[in-house]
Amino acid sequence: MANLTPEMLVAVNDYMEVCKNDYVTWTSRCAKAKKGGDGELSNVNKEMIAAYNDSITFKAGSKYIKITTGGSVHGFIVNTIKDAKFGQGDILKAAGYNSPARNFARGNAVDGVFNGMQWTGA
Repeated sequence: MANLTPEMLVAVNDYMEVCKNDYVTWTSRCAKAKKGGDGELSNVNKEMIAAYNDSITFKAGSKYIKITTGGSVHGFIVNTIKDAKFGQGDILKAAGYNSPARNFARGNAVDGVFNGMQWTGA
C-alpha cells in the first residue's frame, strides 16, 4: 500500500464521514416516508447503518485511493501531485472496479469540497 500523507489521510476520513452521514440521512428519510412512520429509526435501521459504517474502507495506491463499500467501489481520490489533468484530492467517480472515470472531478477531499456526494457514490 502506498504511503498516505497525514493531509490525505484526513481527507479520506472526511470523505468517508460524508458518505456515512448521508446514509444516516437517507435512512431517516425512509423511516419518515414509511406508512405511519415517525422518522424514528428501528433496530433494523440501526443495524443497517452500523453495517454500512463497518463496510466503508479504502485502499491507497500510488495514483489513486479506492473507496469501497462492501464489494462495490464507491469512488476514487487522486493520490498524486503528478497527474496532468487532476489535482491531489480530486474525487473521481468509478468507471469500473479498478479504474476511475477521468472526465471531471466530483469535488476535492483535501479542500473539503464534496459536490453532491452521496452514500451511493461520487
